[in-house]
Amino acid sequence: MNANFFNQIAALNITGDLHLTISKGAESNMIVSVMLQNEQCADSAKRLIPPFNLRGTARELDAGFFEKITTPLQTASGLMVNMEAFMKQLEEAKKQSAMVKEKADKEKKAKEEREKKYKEAMQKVDELEKEGRFKDAWMKVPDPSVFPQQAETIRKRKSALSGKFVPDLFGATQEVTATEQPPEDNTVEENPDDEPMPDEDSENWDDDNEAE
Repeated sequence: MNANFFNQIAALNITGDLHLTISKGAESNMIVSVMLQNEQCADSAKRLIPPFNLRGTARELDAGFFEKITTPLQTASGLMVNMEAFMKQLEEAKKQSAMVKEKADKEKKAKEEREKKYKEAMQKVDELEKEGRFKDAWMKVPDPSVFPQQAETIRKRKSALSGKFVPDLFGATQEVTATEQPPEDNTVEENPDDEPMPDEDSENWDDDNEAE
């Protein structure tokens, strides 16, 4: 090998640890095994990448070693880098998936809890209404802002209950009764100042007496 061996290794621009195994073969041949390892790559599939083996005399290896190993090593290096990036993205995807699932589970649990509270509240309203305690039932109707999905149902229920009683500002029940008016007197009173009309026969009798 020439003096530029390490410069040419650096020029490969590969990621990982380069392992060289040199052994002596038959008939003055040498066997060089080149293996690239990347400990940062968490994908176990990297173990399936085989070492790159070269066989030849020392002169042949000096002349064509880097020409033979450059493409395979760069390909293996890029493959493991991609595998590393893939594994990181896969792990991140798993985390995101777990976060999304956890969020969905929390939302589902919160929704079920709200529905349970709503049903319990409306069940209490039903019980009070059956007992004829309309005012108490009206007060137990839940706030529509707390249960926005059932807001329309809540408003209708409260309106229906309010029609069965009239709540005043002090929380008492005000009953509406009709005021009875005294009967109207249609009797015509006599006028005391009216004098009776003189009798026409009486006036004629007085005139006859005077003539005699």
